[in-house]
Amino acid sequence: MTITATYRLQLHKDFGFNAAKEIVDWLYDLGISHAYASPYLAAERGSMHGYNLVDPTRLNPEIGSEREYLAWTEALAAKGMGHILDVVPNHMAASTDNRWWHDVLENGPASLHADHFDIEWRPPKQALENKVLLPILGAQYGEVLEKGELRLERHEGAFCIRYWERCLPVNPSTVAPLLERAANALDLPDDDPKKQDLLSIARGLAHLPSIATTDPSERLVRAREKEVLKRRLAALVTDEAIASAIDAEVVRVNGTPGDARSFDDLDRMLVEQAYRLAYWRVATEEINYRRFFDINDLAAVRMENDAVFDDAHALLLEYVNEGRIQGIRLDHTDGLYDPQAYFAKLRAATASKRPYIVAEKILGMGEELPQAWAIDGTTGYDFLVQASGVFVDQTAEKAFTALHSEITGDTRTFAEHVRDAKRSTLRSSLSSELNMLAQRLERIAMRDRRSRDFTLAMLRRAIGETITAFPVYRTYVRPDGQRESTDEAIVSRAIRLARRRNPEVSPSVFEFLRDVLLFQNLPASEEDRAERAFFAMRFQQLTGPVTAKAIEDTAFYTYVRFVASNEVGGTPERFGIAPAELHAANARRREKWPRTMTATSTHDTKRGEDVRARLAVASEIAETWASWVREWNAIAARHLTLIDEEEAPSGGDRLLFFQTAVGAFPCEKERLTEYMIKAAREAKQRTSWLSHDEAYEEALAKLVEGMLSDEAFTSSLATRVATIATYGASNGLAQVLLKIASPGIPDTYQGSETWDLRLVDPDNRRPVDYAALRELARGIEGRKPRDLLSSFGDGRIKLFVTRTALRLRRKMPDVFIDGDYVPLEGDADVVAFTRTSEAGRSIACIVTRQPWHVTGGRAPWACGDVWGERAIDLPEGRWRDVFTGRVRESGKLAAILDELPLALLVKEG
Repeated sequence: MTITATYRLQLHKDFGFNAAKEIVDWLYDLGISHAYASPYLAAERGSMHGYNLVDPTRLNPEIGSEREYLAWTEALAAKGMGHILDVVPNHMAASTDNRWWHDVLENGPASLHADHFDIEWRPPKQALENKVLLPILGAQYGEVLEKGELRLERHEGAFCIRYWERCLPVNPSTVAPLLERAANALDLPDDDPKKQDLLSIARGLAHLPSIATTDPSERLVRAREKEVLKRRLAALVTDEAIASAIDAEVVRVNGTPGDARSFDDLDRMLVEQAYRLAYWRVATEEINYRRFFDINDLAAVRMENDAVFDDAHALLLEYVNEGRIQGIRLDHTDGLYDPQAYFAKLRAATASKRPYIVAEKILGMGEELPQAWAIDGTTGYDFLVQASGVFVDQTAEKAFTALHSEITGDTRTFAEHVRDAKRSTLRSSLSSELNMLAQRLERIAMRDRRSRDFTLAMLRRAIGETITAFPVYRTYVRPDGQRESTDEAIVSRAIRLARRRNPEVSPSVFEFLRDVLLFQNLPASEEDRAERAFFAMRFQQLTGPVTAKAIEDTAFYTYVRFVASNEVGGTPERFGIAPAELHAANARRREKWPRTMTATSTHDTKRGEDVRARLAVASEIAETWASWVREWNAIAARHLTLIDEEEAPSGGDRLLFFQTAVGAFPCEKERLTEYMIKAAREAKQRTSWLSHDEAYEEALAKLVEGMLSDEAFTSSLATRVATIATYGASNGLAQVLLKIASPGIPDTYQGSETWDLRLVDPDNRRPVDYAALRELARGIEGRKPRDLLSSFGDGRIKLFVTRTALRLRRKMPDVFIDGDYVPLEGDADVVAFTRTSEAGRSIACIVTRQPWHVTGGRAPWACGDVWGERAIDLPEGRWRDVFTGRVRESGKLAAILDELPLALLVKEG
């Protein structure tokens, strides 16, 4: 089946396979070819997103059964549709629901799954050797222990350590002394069979192969014998006397709050586990397993290991080969050890079906997707930024910069915000990862007399500052030294910048780091070469999380000059883009990645596509916008709070609030409050996720409530939004048509077939009312586009444009997927191009770019006479507009855009 358009569905316990089946007809009528589903393999209980995977070998039972899954996929097939699954190859939930992780916590390096996770079993800190640091405690370990919050529990023949809702497995060998004491406490003769059996179990557990073993045969012996002994104990404790004796020992070991010495036995037992329990704040400096970003509950897996790949993909490949899955979306592939090798392995494993495969990849400015990757493209963030940016008036940049400085008092550039955020990230949430890298590089340096004098502090500084200077998320040097053509230039530039910014560090340290990262001046020893290669790969796996945390989760919330540009895949230092840049990007996309995904909203975007489209109008009226902001800022002064002699919220948070209130209008108080608190925590200026400042967050809530209760503000806001709403809607319609007509495979995020005024998650993951959408669709039938435009607020006009264009795309895949791409010269206030197939079938897409400029703000829509004699170079012929049904034979915009501010033309004959 040909993939022409996708539709992203967020599956979870409240919207599972049955619900997805119920909307198959809706998707088909919309013009969708493939349902694109969030992860639906087994995740942690209650997961609303599926990225906290616990078992890739089975479906998530909360989403539905195998029977319900098959019914959904069969319903899609009956319509000639397929589906794409979002797959998580980089990490899994660090949860005892995860049997692989549970096995690691129970058995340490001796676990059959010890090699599945990216754990440093021999970290520099000796106390963590052969252990996993578990930073899950709410206070210091000793305090938690002596409060009695850590308790040993028995469940039939197995034991666990209970910490509130968590039940952590116990190394079976460590309960041997407890069982022996329980046996000796029994009022039974020494030769009693049950007593002898309990002692035999204790001896067997005590003599299991050590948790430190990595010998494959000893791992298997341990795995087999411990389970046999657990079953024997489970059978034995059916005897009430034996169960009581063991449970009495459990009670004694658990200690008595107030008696510190009573916890000694439990402490000794905990010290002997394959994990070390620690205060959650310890993670920033000492954690020894690679995480997804800085999330302790998501542990990275070693997908470069063939056994891990096979285990993690067994069910996926089964469904692909059965024809249940036609496409794969790969999450966070920059976290993989060697993305290119992974893509090649996945493509080879699915070669007989050749599914559609796209990877989540954020491209930096000027960065190209590596051509060697065996995928069909990205998930579309690059297009999203281009399509959104083309509606921004670039001439307004200075005015917005000045306003931002006036309101916030901050004169830093976005690049400076990012640099500060990277340094902060490396000092705090990802400090442990930097420490491990530095210690590994120190070991490498010690092996060469020319680098032996480099201190750990020097090396740590060089690594951190080089990461801070990195211009992209990561490079792709491979374990054998092969690399992308741009990698050397990227690394060399970062090294130069880091060296210049740190003159107190010897230049030779940076030169050494550069050699290691680029596999240059290699030592003769194979062991030394391998160590350098491993460091280089680990370095690349860290630059991505640091960049993402600094840009997406920090600087996007601190640099609020114009938040329509603060979007995943973009950079706020670019104030819009010119049409020529969009055309050039589309032409490259058509040539190199014709089936890459194109998106305008996703589950990860910071704000809905129509929020950005509305805010783009503000760039066309920069002076007027500034006067509005000053007016609102004066009103806000009545609702500020004094905290430590400082007004709260800050000017930056107020400026963000004004833009959000306009973009998402009408927006309920609860949604705005939740958003503003999340934004402030992400900014990490006055409050954060790690350390909530309740007073500041209360000040934010007070501002939102006060402003939305203040007649002066609400009246002004409603009036101002009404002034720009139609122009924002024009941009929104144009944006979605560009997505559908441009090269690539357009994705519609659930619910954005009508106006998408949602904010960042969880707001953008709210349920979609498909019954209401169906009712809205019925209201389109028999209505003229001009009528739909006049009542644009109900969303029917966007649904009409989306459905009409997607249906045409499904009818003409040769044009929309394989057709050439030719920009149409002419008027600067439109974006126009043609697509033509080899057979000569053609379409033309024409959208209004800056509707306020076109109308002078005097007409609600850029339609008809407002265009005067303005024109584009439309090729000769008869062109029928699929929206209005009318034929156009010239490039005069007054004729082409007479009813709508956009047109999709099909050449007749």
